[in-house]
Order: sequence, then C-alpha cells, then structure tokens
Amino acid sequence: MANNTKRFLAGTAAAALAFSLAACGSSSDDNESTGSSSGEATKGGTLTYYLSAPLGHTDPQRTYTGRDVANFRRTVYRSLVAFPIADDAKTANTPVPDLATDTGTATDNSKTWSFTLKDGVKWQDGSDVTCEDFKYGASRVFATDVITGGPNYLLSYLDVPKDPSTGLPSYTGPYKSTPEGQAAFDKAITCDGKTITYHFNKPWPDFPLAVASLEMMDPYKKDQDKGDLSNYSIFSNGPYMIDGGTTAWDKDKGATLVRNPNYDAATDSTDIRKALPDKITFDVGKTPETVYGLMINNSPEAQAAVAGSRLTPALIPQITDKSLYANVDSPYTDYLVPNTKRLSLPVRQALATATNKKAWITAGGGDKFYKPADSIVNTAVTGYQPNPAFKDIPLEGDPAAAKKILQDAGVQMPYPIKFTFDNSSGSDVPGKQAAALKETWDQAGFKVTLDPQTDAYYPAIQKPNGDSDITWAGWGADWPSAITVTAPLFDSRINLTKNSNGQDYGNYKSDAFNALVDKAQNATSIDEQTKALQDADIQLGKDYAYIPLEQSLFNWAWGSKVANFTADASSNMYPDLGAIGVKQ
Repeated sequence: MANNTKRFLAGTAAAALAFSLAACGSSSDDNESTGSSSGEATKGGTLTYYLSAPLGHTDPQRTYTGRDVANFRRTVYRSLVAFPIADDAKTANTPVPDLATDTGTATDNSKTWSFTLKDGVKWQDGSDVTCEDFKYGASRVFATDVITGGPNYLLSYLDVPKDPSTGLPSYTGPYKSTPEGQAAFDKAITCDGKTITYHFNKPWPDFPLAVASLEMMDPYKKDQDKGDLSNYSIFSNGPYMIDGGTTAWDKDKGATLVRNPNYDAATDSTDIRKALPDKITFDVGKTPETVYGLMINNSPEAQAAVAGSRLTPALIPQITDKSLYANVDSPYTDYLVPNTKRLSLPVRQALATATNKKAWITAGGGDKFYKPADSIVNTAVTGYQPNPAFKDIPLEGDPAAAKKILQDAGVQMPYPIKFTFDNSSGSDVPGKQAAALKETWDQAGFKVTLDPQTDAYYPAIQKPNGDSDITWAGWGADWPSAITVTAPLFDSRINLTKNSNGQDYGNYKSDAFNALVDKAQNATSIDEQTKALQDADIQLGKDYAYIPLEQSLFNWAWGSKVANFTADASSNMYPDLGAIGVKQ
C-alpha cells in the first residue's frame, strides 16, 4: 500500500501514563518482535537509505512524517529534548536532554515551561545555537500562508490572542505581522540569556513529549530563512550536514550527508545519536521491488543499505536469510477522508457502508501487513474506543445497504466520485487496494475514478479547493493520547486557511466537534480529557468525517553489511539512523 510515513506515536499522554506501544511484533521470532539485529557497529563507511518517493519537505517546521522527523532528528536537527535509542518502548518514549541541560521546568499548572541551553552547541557554520534561534523557529509555525504542511499545535496552545475575523492567532509569523501580533508573540516566548520560556494559554503537561516528537519547536537561524524557498534546505546543528551546501537536497534524487565539522559530540549523547557512518546517502526514486530485490540478491550496491519503504507482499517469500528481516507493529492507522465540501452526509455514509476493508487488507498482503480498524484512534492510544458509526458495518462492506442510503436520500446514480491515493512508491499494491475499494463502491451506485498520485503525496491533498471526493491518509498519534489524533486532524480552526487545509484533508468544519476539542484541551484531568475526546470521535462518526481502514504492520529487510539494524519506538518503527552502522 501507500507510504504510510505520516505521524508517529512517540511518548505518553502524561508522565504518569507512560506505556509501551510499538515494541511487540507479529511473530515469535526474536528478530521479528524486537525489530533489531546484531552485527558489529563501528564508525566509518557509507550507508545508503533508499526512498522510493520524493520527500514533501526537509524544512524542520514543515516536516511532519514520522520517518522523516526521525531521520532528521538523528542526523541534522537537534532540539531541546529528544527520544533515546532503546529496545523497550517505555525508555524509547521518555525524553532526555538534547540541546537543553535538562527536560524542562514547568510552572503555573504546566502553562509555563522553561529550558536552559547547553554551552558549546554550534550550527554548521560555527555560530552558536541561541535562544533567539529557538524563538525564531517557533515563529515560523505561525506563518500559515508560507510554512504549510507542518504540525500546528502551537497555534492553539501558545498564549497569543486570536484574530476574531479568522479564528487564527493575531500573530502571523516572522514575514508579516502587525505590531500588536508581534508584541503578543514576544510576550509568549521570552529569552533571558540561554534560558527560553514558553507561555501557553492552557496546561500542557506533556510539552517535552511534543518537543521530542516534532520539529516545530526546533531552532532556525534567521539569516538562513528564505520562506517557502527553504522547503528543501537543511542548515544543520547535528552530526551531519548536506554535502554540497544547504540547498543541495535534490527533491527527485536526494543528497549525501557528510560529517559536520562544527558538531561537538561532547554536547550530545550516544543514547540519541551514535553517528556511526561517515556518510549517509539518501537515494530517491527506486521502487521497493527494485530496492529489496537488490538486497535479497546481495548486490554490492545494496549491501550497506536500508529502505524507508516497507517490503511488499510479493517480496516476503523471497527472503531466505531471516536474520535480515523484521516484522513489527506500527503506530499508524490508515483511513479514508471524504471531502465534506463536495459530498453530502448521505453520500459519505453510503461510502462508509460500502467500504470493503477485507478486500483492501487482502490486496495489501493480508494479516502480516494489517489488522482491521474501527476508529481512527489506534488501539494502543489512551482514549481509544470503537466508533459506533462503523461497528455494525461488515468487513466486506454492504453495497446493498449503501445503495439504499443513496436511494432514500434521492441521490441520482451512478454517483461520480474521484478517489485519490498515494502511489508514489511505484509499487503495484496501492493500485490493487484502490481497485478493491472501487469494486464494492461501484456496486453500491457510485462511479469511481481512481486518481493515483506519483509525486510527494501530502502536499497534493492539502489543497483546499482540490477536486478529489475521497482521499487515503495515514496517521499515528504524535504522543499516545487522542488529543494528538482527532484534534489536529479535524479542528478546522487550526487547519483551514486560504492556501492549505493543513491535516484536515476533507475540509471538515464542525462547531460541535471544535467545542469538544476545547473541552478536552482545557480538562484538568486525563479522565476528563479522554471522555471529551471520545465524544469528539463519536461526533466525527456521526458526520462520517473519516472511514477507518486498518492498523499497519511493518515488514523490513536490510543489506548484509548493515550493522545493528534497529526499528524502535523512538524512530516510529522505521530504520533508526541513530543506531545503524556499516560493518567494516
């Protein structure tokens, strides 16, 4: 199926609720259950990381896929705190100091957080990483007309007044803002020497988890910012930097990372970054079938290689060396998003009723790859409950019942819809899965046109006036609370702008849902928050704002000269570049 690189589960709903999520695999084989391999890992060599499709962004404030956040966090972008490399999920999901001296100090019922920066931390040009760099990085999130596609939590949490005409913060980012908006932002984030303090308008007890999970709070050096033109720039403060300059990342080809001469390992921890390879080459454009074929055949070019796209079903039987294979749970749920601007409620309900999850899962490889979902919230996340809107729909769908819904609503049939899905990997699996859905949708009275996307997927579906009727998407909680699932996906106030629908791909807008989000965000206890979020999910089901498909399982293989292959909770179960090396 498509590249489910979206969003990742990285932490805990609160420190007292820490729990393990993604360390358990689907096999009794030790290698499959841990997602790691042994092998002598020493410094040196070149590791190749194959990417089947172009990245949407390398800009830290715009990067919002679990794989890419993890890759960049281990190599080029450091932040106040980070997640360590660890086999057990509880440790991997507990933030440790990175650029800060500790994991932060909370006051005022967790509405205020302060961090002090370490000494001696440099950018790749040798200049100091400063408090002002962190403040500037956060400011970019507010430029919603320029810095699009990234996480938007700051828009609702930072103590900046809202503009009543837009519902968005009065501060509109560093490129253009009113003096009043700038003053409000300057009051909300303050610098005192090496200490940065964030002031929020509501409690944020798990703020360090958000910092470790996402790159929205990362520092950004003002003189390197070119706005939208910085989308594929990387200015590093980590152990690596781009060979050839900050703008050398080629969207369609990738780039090579080399060691950053101004990185001081004494300010870092090998628990976060071992930085073993001398070079890491990101190779963009080869299909999973090509990449894994090279690995399975032990071709020299792929012996020291890992991949960011998972094994497809047809490749599994070809793997003879099980020491170079892992099957692990993932934190992702795949789902469908009806376009609420184009489809009425009865049409959305009929689509949900006719959706054949069983055929989708079978076409995608079966139970080694998926398990059915009955909510957009992953079963391991605090706040999960089966959504009542979907509980009585058979896994095979019910085209006859769906057709009756359309007939009762007076909908003329066949009803034309366009289904947009991610086919950027070049695999034939997404097309087979889309065709499986099309079959029962057509039986229900729809006339389905398939619309595979072969370029960077998420930017393509974040256009508020797009002509797609239903899209595929995948999501994993940013930390294990439903507050990081339904709110960022469907709160129109922080998503819908003139130039982007953010993560609200179906342009959903509901005052009732937003009110429940507000209730959850202002709750004084986890139980109160959880109840509000469960009610919010029920509202989404009543509106058929999404259709759950399945929870993904990941299948990985790697080259014979890869040392210490690791796919852990802190890397969102993707290959962890903080741990992996090359056998010398």
